[in-house]
Amino acid sequence: MNNIKTLGELKKSGYTSKSIKQEIRENLIKKIQAKENPFPGILGYEDSVIPDTERALLSQHNILFLGLRGQAKTRMARQMIELLDEYVPFIEGSEINDDPLQPISKYARDLIIEKADATPIAWLHKSQRYGEKLATPDVSVADLIGDIDPIKAANLKLSFADEGVLHYGIIPRSNRCIFVINELPDLQARIQVSLFNILEEGDLQIRGFKLRLPLDVLFIFTANPEDYTNRGSIVTPLKDRIQSQILTHYPKSIETSLQITEQEAAITDEQNKKVNVSDLIKRLIEQVAFEARGSELVDKKSGVSARLTISAYENAISAAERRAIINNEKETQVWLSDLVGIIPSITGKIELVYEGEQEGPYQVAVNLLERSIRTQFGQYFPNPETLKKRKGKETSAEDSPYKAITRWFDSGNSLNTFFETRDEDKIQLLYKVDGLHALVKKHFKTASEKENALLMEFVLHGLAAHSLISKKVVEGKIEFKDLMGSMLNIGSQHFSEGDFNEEDFN
Repeated sequence: MNNIKTLGELKKSGYTSKSIKQEIRENLIKKIQAKENPFPGILGYEDSVIPDTERALLSQHNILFLGLRGQAKTRMARQMIELLDEYVPFIEGSEINDDPLQPISKYARDLIIEKADATPIAWLHKSQRYGEKLATPDVSVADLIGDIDPIKAANLKLSFADEGVLHYGIIPRSNRCIFVINELPDLQARIQVSLFNILEEGDLQIRGFKLRLPLDVLFIFTANPEDYTNRGSIVTPLKDRIQSQILTHYPKSIETSLQITEQEAAITDEQNKKVNVSDLIKRLIEQVAFEARGSELVDKKSGVSARLTISAYENAISAAERRAIINNEKETQVWLSDLVGIIPSITGKIELVYEGEQEGPYQVAVNLLERSIRTQFGQYFPNPETLKKRKGKETSAEDSPYKAITRWFDSGNSLNTFFETRDEDKIQLLYKVDGLHALVKKHFKTASEKENALLMEFVLHGLAAHSLISKKVVEGKIEFKDLMGSMLNIGSQHFSEGDFNEEDFN
């Protein structure tokens, strides 16, 4: 079909025109009938956002995706290109992709009058039928809709009353295309008003021109609820003209989050060969995002993007890779001590409330990582919190499965794990702690030596997160000690500095 070069040939071929919404509707129906997923790679939306979007497209609606950052709103819009026909014909030279059988611009109409069936036809691939604009306060009506071009008027010797002097904006140039406006509330109200007629009547108004230009566009808008309520708003008449508003959301389970991170993380083949990442480490990283979304110190209106865990995963692998390069090791695994390297990925991805700002981004990130370890620890080993009470009675230290470990630290022993320690040295170091290997082997009988070592390290971090031992991150290393000794050391420092006060004794 795309070998056709003239209007006459197109008519003889039996080609019939259809709107972009009809086109998408027909192709979507075919995909649904064939049990194909129209939005591959969009995970966690199978029972919510995707069915809503399919219903909206079948209804030939313009769509508003409303959700927090990092919820794949723009990505879903971009994937709608795959619901378009492979090629569509247009009048060659037309700025607005005129349909040869239904021309709407002066240029296309005049050309058909002049050349009739010899009018040249070109073909537009579906990849070229997508337009996108980020809404910013400086966007003007001329940018979106168009304006009078005085230079064109002078060069062509046309009066300003002639349609030929018009310069079309990005929306008319997206005729017969999908057009996306991201962060709609950031558009000034007067700019939003200029979209009324395009959405409702399908026509265009430029500088008072009596211009009837029935554009054929599928509009997709995205908005953040924070923007919608705080920084800006969607004017009510415009919101009323957008037929379907679809609410997006974050992954509801760790499993879905794991799939998203695995799919999106940019890990090189070299890193994959050199660095092994256990399921435990992956889950700890994902748990950080869940902890952040529930934290009182993080602004819930802003949200916590899925980009946090993707960046954190990449940083964790890079931290292990850097250590292996320093130690000239051919391969390694991501240890819990390497997770210190994901702190920059967290601090840049969370917005804090006032209390969080007082705490400081770095400390909030550290706390979120500790909470992640604490939450996941109970999935692998007996939860120290539930062990405190058994059958309504307090559990003694002797009944605790961690008694040998805590007793080792209580005896004055300590363990320092350096961030750049070789794998072999770290494994030998972990075996020094009484009861640590025995505990891991009891719960994970088939684990390999390196898996055992990672779980042993996890136990230490988990016990510290439950305040059974002390953990302190200092320059280049993590110190594990007994809890009481650490508290006494802190107290003695205060005492020597003479800054004890009444509250310290209460």
